[in-house]
Amino acid sequence: MLDNFPRGTICIEDIEIGMVRHLTKVVTDGDIEMFAEVSTDRNPVHLDDAYAQDTIFEGRIAHGMLTAGLVSAVIGEQLPGHGTVYLSQTLKFLGPVRPGDRVTAEVEVVGFDHGRRRVTLDTRCLVDGRKVLVGEATVLAPSKRFD
Repeated sequence: MLDNFPRGTICIEDIEIGMVRHLTKVVTDGDIEMFAEVSTDRNPVHLDDAYAQDTIFEGRIAHGMLTAGLVSAVIGEQLPGHGTVYLSQTLKFLGPVRPGDRVTAEVEVVGFDHGRRRVTLDTRCLVDGRKVLVGEATVLAPSKRFD
């Protein structure tokens, strides 16, 4: 058995249908600016108040992938946690995330294959209880066994 996984990592042998983990983060102007810098996505709907006022959003919004990144954080830090490898992710954006919004990212185990170490996760982000992002992820979970 491997006992060197960080506390909170859930190995494939311990995964169960219905397990849920989440994190909550307030998205700040600084987060949006840093994401624009790192991603090189400088669309003015994210960075320019005057421009964004004249869009369907009537104001600035966070990058969709910044929001999706919160799902990645839950997967990589909590469920399954450290050692997890992302295999696929679908995303559907249902609403905008604005500077100052408190986003809750959640993942829920909806399926797994112990033999292949695959876990299927329902993924979602909410603002004020309203879904702003939904999707499904497939990940390779860490194992207690040497393979």
